[in-house]
Amino acid sequence: MSEALTYSVPAIHCAHCALSIREEVSEVEGVEDVAVDLDTKVVTVSGTAVDDRAVRAAIEDAGYEAT
Repeated sequence: MSEALTYSVPAIHCAHCALSIREEVSEVEGVEDVAVDLDTKVVTVSGTAVDDRAVRAAIEDAGYEAT
């Protein structure tokens, strides 16, 4: 069963930010899709048995903080 997790990432502001986050988060086990909304500064991660801590760590590896 697929689930969706959402994260507020206030520091994202451009396509490069979104790409960096998508690349890092897509490497997390179980992640099937990563959507970044620059207007709302929200990252939505969809997948099966996705580890919240691993996603947060991937966002941090991309250089951003998820709240």
